[in-house]
Amino acid sequence: MGAQWKHAGRVQNSSKRGALISKLVKEITVAAKGGDPNPDNNPRLRAGVEAAKKASVPRDTIERAIKKGAGLLSDQVQYETISYEGFTPHRVPVIVECLTENKNRTAADVRVLFRKGQLQNVGSVSWMFDRMGVVEATFAKEGIDIEGAAIEAGAQNVEPLEAEEVQAGQTGARFFCTTTDLDAVSKGLIQLGWTVTLAEMSYIAKSFVELADDQKKEVAEFLNAIDEHDDVHRVYAGIN
Repeated sequence: MGAQWKHAGRVQNSSKRGALISKLVKEITVAAKGGDPNPDNNPRLRAGVEAAKKASVPRDTIERAIKKGAGLLSDQVQYETISYEGFTPHRVPVIVECLTENKNRTAADVRVLFRKGQLQNVGSVSWMFDRMGVVEATFAKEGIDIEGAAIEAGAQNVEPLEAEEVQAGQTGARFFCTTTDLDAVSKGLIQLGWTVTLAEMSYIAKSFVELADDQKKEVAEFLNAIDEHDDVHRVYAGIN
């Protein structure tokens, strides 16, 4: 089924790693602001903290992001969530979610990023996607029955994570559910011994555009350029 666009090689150099950490910290800040600052009571925050730990983000950086989101620090930043819709080269539908403190700057930058594609009005592409809850989680053992775990946790569907997304000796899976069941599925997996690294509402493409190899390369370069922007939080595209 797939979820957000996975940027190949995102953390292969220090500059890209710095950008990734910045995005993880921003996610933690927004999650803490939008709910309980205690990760035990906030599935989105808990998943954000786990993802940051997986990326080796320092503990004090994580704690500062939580405090900032909870309004406990003087240097407050007000992030807005803004979505853009359009097509990549070769007419692949794409939804771009941004977290920004300056929507005018972000809008201008997104228009530039879409110069080889087509930026559309809100609603013109989103009907090509299903709105679902997605939980990504790992289990500290290989060979776990992910379909059985999905049934027990109340998920509607499940797929294994790619090998590069999972540490050796672990099982990783992406669980799909209704948006209203997101919290319950996340907690259910934790009770089963899974470590949740992502829990959020997502856009899942209803179908995928078939492309030749050279076209796929062009689309991947387009999506990677968008994903690298500091304000871009998630990229969803109708391509495998």
